[in-house]
Amino acid sequence: MPPKQSSINYVDLNRPTIFAHRGSSHYAPENTLAAFELALEQGANGIELDAKLSADGQVIIMHDDTVDRTTNGTGRIKAMNLAEIKKLDAGSKFPPKFLPQKVPTLEEVFARVGGKLFINIELTNYTSPADDLPEKVVSLIKNYHLETKVLISSFNFFALSRARWALHSLPVGLLTFSGTANAIFQARLMRWDALIVLHPAMADVTSGLVNAVHGKQSRVHAYVVNQPQDMQRLFTCGVDGIFTDDPVLALKELDKYQSKKQ
Repeated sequence: MPPKQSSINYVDLNRPTIFAHRGSSHYAPENTLAAFELALEQGANGIELDAKLSADGQVIIMHDDTVDRTTNGTGRIKAMNLAEIKKLDAGSKFPPKFLPQKVPTLEEVFARVGGKLFINIELTNYTSPADDLPEKVVSLIKNYHLETKVLISSFNFFALSRARWALHSLPVGLLTFSGTANAIFQARLMRWDALIVLHPAMADVTSGLVNAVHGKQSRVHAYVVNQPQDMQRLFTCGVDGIFTDDPVLALKELDKYQSKKQ
């Protein structure tokens, strides 16, 4: 039986939090309802997903700028409307038990698993940074009353600022490229508040960085962590959460780590 989750509110998330990266993407098609529901079944504390806008302004869940890698179609998402995207199969590259899987909208994700586990939404409008993705995502969060059960993340600081402007109490995670976490923390995170979370590449995480961020009453969530030795190192550093494709493995490694501490 999956471990009982103590809470899904941001203020008292499990430490460390196990986020299923794009859902339980080691076992199911990434960024699909199947992957998100499987993560819930497996006992993950939260899921991470990627949001962007279709050509007709709908918030859909997909990481890439094109549908080529994860569906049976081809084309750029910003040139396709929702009806066209919904015709694609997002499960064809996995075992038949996942057929059919459609590309979900954020609203569909909220309707299916919202409030059942914590949700990290990455704003991936990197090629169209001036679009209204941040505001549309916040609007859906408010509509589903999930203000304390989601976190918005992005490499785009401007997108995070707009999301916080639309919802001042919203936790946001600043993603950093490998080798930049400490500099960006010093330059940006310290100007904000405890609702700003640092999301560094796992190689950048040290005990010193974690202690510095904790000194600002904030959190560190590392990405993407799939090997046992990396998980153990990060737990030892005191990280507050990890993003992993394999939440089953991560939960086993966390249990090992906590057993050794007792």
